[in-house]
Amino acid sequence: MAEGEEKFFADSMLGRLTLWMRIAGWDVVYEKAIGDAELVRRAKTEGRVILTRDTLLIKRRWARDNHFFVRNDDPREQIKEVFSAYKIGRDRFLTRCVRCNLPLEGVEKESVRESVPPYVYSTQECFSRCPSCKRIYWAGTHRENMEKEMERIGGEGS
Repeated sequence: MAEGEEKFFADSMLGRLTLWMRIAGWDVVYEKAIGDAELVRRAKTEGRVILTRDTLLIKRRWARDNHFFVRNDDPREQIKEVFSAYKIGRDRFLTRCVRCNLPLEGVEKESVRESVPPYVYSTQECFSRCPSCKRIYWAGTHRENMEKEMERIGGEGS
């Protein structure tokens, strides 16, 4: 598997980490109300590394050799831990839906005219949409803020 192609399944304790990993472009499944046995089964079936803070979960037979144990409670420190262990290039930043985890699809500007605020439509040229939830993304100031935050916590990828 090439660098940055790892796929993950985060346990219910790692919601904030999941969000930031998706922002960075990682494929991370997260389901808040899933049992350990089902999480392990799905991770194995889907070829995903389990991200967890649960010491009982990593004692399960298949999870024993297929997990990354996140030691920190603080989300910023969790991000640093995972980002130092796994690398991903900057070119994947904001390429996944932060809600659905699916890769975003580029769309024609005209197709989002009625779906975005008029100011956004008049100032932005590139738009993406999640194929599942239909959420629309564009490179506004929020993108710059996320990039700065990633640099502050040391998760710039590369």
